[in-house]
Formats: sequence, structure tokens, C-alpha cells
Amino acid sequence: MNLENKITDTKGKNSSLLKDSGFSNFKYLIVGIFFGIVFVKAEIISWFRIQEMFQLQSFFMYGVIGSAIVVGIISIQLIKKLNIKTIQGEKIEIQPKTFNKGQIYGGLLFGFGWAITGACPGPLFAQIGTGVTVIVVTLLSAIAGTWVYGLIKDKLPH
Repeated sequence: MNLENKITDTKGKNSSLLKDSGFSNFKYLIVGIFFGIVFVKAEIISWFRIQEMFQLQSFFMYGVIGSAIVVGIISIQLIKKLNIKTIQGEKIEIQPKTFNKGQIYGGLLFGFGWAITGACPGPLFAQIGTGVTVIVVTLLSAIAGTWVYGLIKDKLPH
């Protein structure tokens, strides 16, 4: 299926394909800056906090991650129970996920990278914004890894 068919098939079902003005994307910049500030103030972008987590020396990061999981579960249940719609009025459909062994390999690779660099994709930009410019190497590596995955994904065990 080519991109043209995907756009036709999802028209009215996927607002991410709708054209948005540059100004309306400003809200995402504001939310991103807000989350960056929260990440910095909460110390969840701290290399030392992340190392404490992976060395099982502190519960702090596990508490942050666990809280996010609980909030996510509650949010999804509320969306389903209250039949919440998108801003455009579309029904939110959460598709069931199927497990495959590639998720184990990907999770391990992600975890190793996170442990080594002290950075996962979300806080990368906040870390760079605080002046930890060496994280640019991690950002470029994440982009390269995504690109390589795109090239070889059809050959991987999914």
C-alpha cells in the first residue's frame, strides 16, 4: 500500500495526516518546553539518577516510571469508559497490540543504550538544552539507528 492509499484509507480517522498551520504547531513547542522544564527540575534527565536506577541504588526513577504507567492505565480506561473523542470530534480507537520476540531484542537494545548514555529519546532535547552538548552524539546515534531500522525492518524477526 503506498502513501497515497494510506492517506485515503485513514482520512477522517487520523488527524495526524491533516494539514496544520505553522502557528497551530506552536502549542507543541510550548508543551515541549514545559515538559523539558519539568524533566530538568525533577532530575529525571540526570545521568546520575539514571545510573542509580540501573545500579539498583535508588527507587526514584522507578517511582517516576511507575507513576507514568499508572497515569497511562487510568487515562486509557477513562478514554474507553467515557468514550472521549479527539479535539476534532473523532472517536479514539486503541488497537490491541500483538507481542513478538523483536520487542524483547528492541527493549534490550534500548535499555543498553539508555544505561550507557544516560539518555532516552524523550529527555535528549532537554539534556542538550541544559548545556550537555555531548548528548548530540546520542541524538545523532538515535537518528542513525532509526534510519538503519527502517532499512532492515523487513529482514528482522517480527
